[in-house]
Amino acid sequence: MSQEAISNCRYCLMCRHVAPVGHITSNETLTPHGIALMVASQRRGLLKWNTSTLRVLYAEPDAGLCRAHCVTDQRLPAAIAAVRAEIAARGLAPDTVVRLHHRLLRTGSAFGERVHQTHTHTSELALFAGDEAHNLWPESITAARLLLEACSTSAALVGAGASNGYLACSIGFPATARKNFRACVEEARDASVTQLLVLSPADLFTFRQMGPERLGVIWPADIVLTDFATFLARRIQDGTLQLRAGAGDAAYVDPTHAVRASERFNPIRSLATTVLGQAPRELFWRRERAHPVGSTAVQFTRPDIAEALTRARLEDAKATGAGSVLCEDPATLVQLTRFAPDYGLKVQGLFEALAALIRP
Repeated sequence: MSQEAISNCRYCLMCRHVAPVGHITSNETLTPHGIALMVASQRRGLLKWNTSTLRVLYAEPDAGLCRAHCVTDQRLPAAIAAVRAEIAARGLAPDTVVRLHHRLLRTGSAFGERVHQTHTHTSELALFAGDEAHNLWPESITAARLLLEACSTSAALVGAGASNGYLACSIGFPATARKNFRACVEEARDASVTQLLVLSPADLFTFRQMGPERLGVIWPADIVLTDFATFLARRIQDGTLQLRAGAGDAAYVDPTHAVRASERFNPIRSLATTVLGQAPRELFWRRERAHPVGSTAVQFTRPDIAEALTRARLEDAKATGAGSVLCEDPATLVQLTRFAPDYGLKVQGLFEALAALIRP
């Protein structure tokens, strides 16, 4: 499958118009077809893996834009992850990749420590805390729990500080990715969960699609995966969650991996409208063409690319005339916050903004 995608994508420009790294660098080598052509050339003995070619290979953000805009559904991001796995197996992976893998293997987390919990009280409903939310943006978890209480719903907390497996898979270590993935499943099983709420499209993509396609592991059919934003939008619509009227003016930033969970586009905007009392301002690169920030593996492998991706999103937001931006994804919020002051923008978590509207 990986070789087929590489071959099919090397001379194809179908997704070129939405390629985020190509846009921010104006470097054709760093577009999907450019990277595929480089890999194909290496396969034919025309190039070797060295510092230069590896910098190109690890510049691909694995955010899903190319596949989302491919009418033949070429799985190029998965193919690139497979090539990275070959490189890692040969001991050629860059030092930053090796160090990140060792951390994931040792702690189960890229940003802190996984919290190993014993669930003495089981619950049918649970909230997946995850690596980024728990370690980098815990405010989202606090807000989510307050919103669940306002829905008269209790939920266990699972996966605190745990990597879902996406990062290890993306950098080329599928065995570690399976270990991370299965650890999340096992904890949900231990808590007797039948429905798992996830905070980000990254979690949805990993558990729902990446697992079976790239790793050969399947999320249990008896544990329903539910997007938390969609869950809240439904509760507001049916009157279960009642909030005070919000007011404000902000641009909404579609998070990294948004295109991999397009069913969230409308529910998340209904939440933003609830917070602001009006529809949010929209970026140019939005919805099905939403670009990522630098919250994928590129923050480790190509921090220059990661910063440029994030700054491009902030520039897009600034162009709307907004003074602040809203987003729900912890990983995206962290990256936006790093550089937002340079653009005179304030960053606000959408779930926190909703929690602030809970009626006393």
